[in-house]
Amino acid sequence: MRRGGPAATSVDDAGVLPQAGAGLQRARPFLKWAGGKRQLVELLLRRAPSDPATYFEPFVGGGALFFALSPRRAVLADVNARLVRAYRGVKGHVDEVIRLLRSYPHTPDFYYRLREERVDGASDAEVAAWFIYLNKTGYNGLYRVNRDDRFNVPFGRYANPNICDETTLRACSAALSRAELVVDDFAAVVERAQPGDFVYFDPPYVPMSSTSSFTSYTSRGFGAAEQARLRDAARALKGRGVRVLLSNSSAPLVRELYAQGFDVTEVTATRPVNSKASARGAVVELLIE
Repeated sequence: MRRGGPAATSVDDAGVLPQAGAGLQRARPFLKWAGGKRQLVELLLRRAPSDPATYFEPFVGGGALFFALSPRRAVLADVNARLVRAYRGVKGHVDEVIRLLRSYPHTPDFYYRLREERVDGASDAEVAAWFIYLNKTGYNGLYRVNRDDRFNVPFGRYANPNICDETTLRACSAALSRAELVVDDFAAVVERAQPGDFVYFDPPYVPMSSTSSFTSYTSRGFGAAEQARLRDAARALKGRGVRVLLSNSSAPLVRELYAQGFDVTEVTATRPVNSKASARGAVVELLIE
């Protein structure tokens, strides 16, 4: 913790992603994601090395920092296999993903039929189209599963969602050509990180109250023991000379976990993706180095 308590920084949602050169499309997230970092990207970029040897993001989510940083080499990972397969589909089969999305109607009947599909046996392109369609048309952009790992978010109230953003998908496909995509636990993913590499951890956040928990992006959740294990992994990386940055909520548990050996900065973010309307809006989060 910095002396005198954490510094406070605020950023709005405008102009977050740096612009590519004239005529070029910079990649940006093709998914909405609870806790996504689009609006905090500029603050994150200030804390990231401009050219890491390898960029590691073990909780990839929407990938906002990856797409903004555009590293020459990256390892993107998550334990959510469908999410990683969606990235693989966009990376290697973007034409097929676009073709499928263009064929999908925006109707409740189709939404619920697609939601019930046993998608894990499908191709990466089919998984990507399934994931993107449900993400763009489901309630508030949530990804939530039950204990049986079945996606259970209801149909959303959107008049005309942008189900197939071809320009963004193609830009993301190009950016992902430099990335290795892995389904694995965060600790295993970063074992090979070396000095000169940069690791960004954006885990499921510690809930601010007992009623605000939202960690069901996999059927296993992410509780206090996992948060402590993440802290230990970050500490070990720092001890090896690897540059580390973490995001998390400002919950007391997070402040306690990172009270020793880390610099902590408070930032203000707006969270429009949440299952509870009362949990949306401006909140204080922590950036940890």
